[in-house]
Amino acid sequence: MDGIFGWLGDHGAHQDLIKHMGQAAKLSPEGLLHEHSSQLLGVAGCSRFGKADIHVENGLAAALYGRPRFLNDELAFIARDQSPATAAAHGWVRFGEKLPTLMQGNFAFAVLEPLKKQAFLALDRVGAERLCYAKHGGQLVFGSSVQSVAAHPAAGRVIDPQAIYDYLYFHAIPAPRSIYQGVRKLLPGQYVTLKNGQVRTGFYWQADYSPVDADFDTHRRTFRSLLDQSVRDADAPATAAFLSGGTDSSTVVGALTAARGAPVDTFSIGFDAAGFDEMEYARCAAGRYGSNSREYYLKPADIVSAVPIIAREYDEPFGNASAVPTYFCAKAAREAGFGHMFAGDGGDEIFGGNARYAKQRLFEAYAHLPALLRRGVIEPLTHLPGLSNQFPLTKLRSYVTQAKIGLPLRLESYNFLHRTPLDQIFAADFINAVDPSSADAALTEVYQRTLSDHYINRMMHVDLKFTLADNDLRKVGTMTEAAGVEVSYPLLDDRMVAFANHLPVDFKVRGQKLRWFFKEALRDLLPEKIINKSKHGFGLPFGVWSNEYAPLGDQVEASLMAFKQRGWIQPAYLDHMLAMQRGPHASYYGVMIWVMMMLEQWLQANEH
Repeated sequence: MDGIFGWLGDHGAHQDLIKHMGQAAKLSPEGLLHEHSSQLLGVAGCSRFGKADIHVENGLAAALYGRPRFLNDELAFIARDQSPATAAAHGWVRFGEKLPTLMQGNFAFAVLEPLKKQAFLALDRVGAERLCYAKHGGQLVFGSSVQSVAAHPAAGRVIDPQAIYDYLYFHAIPAPRSIYQGVRKLLPGQYVTLKNGQVRTGFYWQADYSPVDADFDTHRRTFRSLLDQSVRDADAPATAAFLSGGTDSSTVVGALTAARGAPVDTFSIGFDAAGFDEMEYARCAAGRYGSNSREYYLKPADIVSAVPIIAREYDEPFGNASAVPTYFCAKAAREAGFGHMFAGDGGDEIFGGNARYAKQRLFEAYAHLPALLRRGVIEPLTHLPGLSNQFPLTKLRSYVTQAKIGLPLRLESYNFLHRTPLDQIFAADFINAVDPSSADAALTEVYQRTLSDHYINRMMHVDLKFTLADNDLRKVGTMTEAAGVEVSYPLLDDRMVAFANHLPVDFKVRGQKLRWFFKEALRDLLPEKIINKSKHGFGLPFGVWSNEYAPLGDQVEASLMAFKQRGWIQPAYLDHMLAMQRGPHASYYGVMIWVMMMLEQWLQANEH
């Protein structure tokens, strides 16, 4: 793994502590290329991909991870001529807290001024990178890994029960909470300052959804220019691309092919399981663009071998099962000699491609019906004696029940932790140690913080944070790095995100048509078959395969048996989940089985 870490405040044995923090974050000793310690601070960085750097000068230390673009000409020159960390140090002296507004791209950085006892941390706008911190007494500790921060004596590794609950709710641990008490994570576009012994957080950037008034052709020309620019700027030697056959990955491959004027090397994953394989779409795109395509069909044995890798590589429990195909796709690229890949993540969340955006339009319409019609006709129908439990009134009742739940909480109507009473899922002591409402509160805070009153923009803002920054970008970034590959996301170029945010809502979701503008603007680039395909995703037939492949089933059972012993979950609930997963609902219940299995596997791999 690559990263940066350090602290402000004296803590003795500096070199030993630097090594300890690096080892905790699984940074290889030979990869620890930059380190500095003094009486008042320690900073270090590991840079296998050339993304980490530190600079110490005139009583100021800067540590930077990522590949930022500096918008200021002087800072851009310093970054090219010396290093991005040097540019960050100079930028801090000149611009202070305005510095991150003059940076774009993926970055996480810290500037420490030990004599002033001041520090400043900032994370990029979409959360492509990661930055964590802990404050204890006179110490401020930071790192791009939760583990490096927790390894410092000022932080520590005390597991937060609320983080366990959040993980089971979201299948990841959303920022700002981390798995450990006292260790926090920055949100996208957020900064942290330490002054006069006090920590303050704020946002240097927030997504602006104010619509730009322009016709379709004007928007289309701007979009196509930005798409070309983003792939050109991110292209590098030995670059290949993920190709799932979805709209996003196909767009990225098509745009890169056009920019290069030559075929792109692509890597695709298939599944020999009904309802999961999308290789026909990947082949369609590869054929359209003349790609040098490689295919790998995932096998159940691959999941068994991937489980300990996932548990080891993530610095916190992570429950997105598509980490498995992501890893094997990147691994295939690395074995073919590629050190850099393009991924298509982000298109759904900025251009309106998630199915829930259109679905919620149907529920939102209910609130606009006359109250007399809703309360006097429709709702009484859902309670008619002897008929309310028969189709179609069952559907109507389900619709009304969901429609009456406000956004964003309606998005979690089918969450496992909402489908069963919590006292049937968790042990009493665990429930008493957490606040179940905090998960919904976190969703509501991001939803309401959106700089737009439109519910679709607000849902997209929630997805930028929870779906992308907390989940998909963690999935792809960690697994590609584990395979020895660096990844770029052309559709999440800051200029592209700003453009998409300014599109009118009707250009994103038009009636029940998702990504209306995006697809119309790319009709000459994308195959018709891919434009018209229904959204699928990078799913994993884990539930089915764990029933069919004994070694995987054994791995599941052993993990859950060990998980029972932790005393957090009711044993009967785990038994029920396993029984249902082994029956006709393998895929549905397999999701939560995977989430719990990976929690146990992570705990075993990271217990100290």
